[in-house]
Amino acid sequence: MAGGQLKPVASLLLVLNFCMYAVVLGIAGWAMNFAIDHGFIIGADFDLPAHFSPIYFPMGNSATGFFVVFALIAGVVGVASLLSGLNHIRQWNIDSLPAATSAAAIAWSLTLLAMGFAWKEVQLNYRNAKLRTMEAFLIILSFTQLVYIMAIHGASTRR
Repeated sequence: MAGGQLKPVASLLLVLNFCMYAVVLGIAGWAMNFAIDHGFIIGADFDLPAHFSPIYFPMGNSATGFFVVFALIAGVVGVASLLSGLNHIRQWNIDSLPAATSAAAIAWSLTLLAMGFAWKEVQLNYRNAKLRTMEAFLIILSFTQLVYIMAIHGASTRR
């Protein structure tokens, strides 16, 4: 039956997506920390800069702030969705499918949103190698997460 053949594929994609979401979280966390440490300094003696933005990042371009924020959100939700995915892989029945599919779909939609900002960042040029790496990972994740959803949904089995 197709369900039994897709379980190893879904398991492999689950592990692959976990590793890629972990890399995205690591790079996005670094970028957020860098922006906090090297962003605008606002104190009692300082006025707000003329074009102050709370999503200012001292590296990259004008899309970097949005890209990093949504990459962090997509990464956290992606890792959290893998928990229900692990439960579904372990049980591999129709009862565990809805939770795994819905969590994966939410993570995929947030990944697509972050990927959209990645494309905008690519279009605007000027970004460092770490941001280019995170862009590539999110673009690949948008595809692998969709294939994972199709694998677990297409292999639904009945008791």
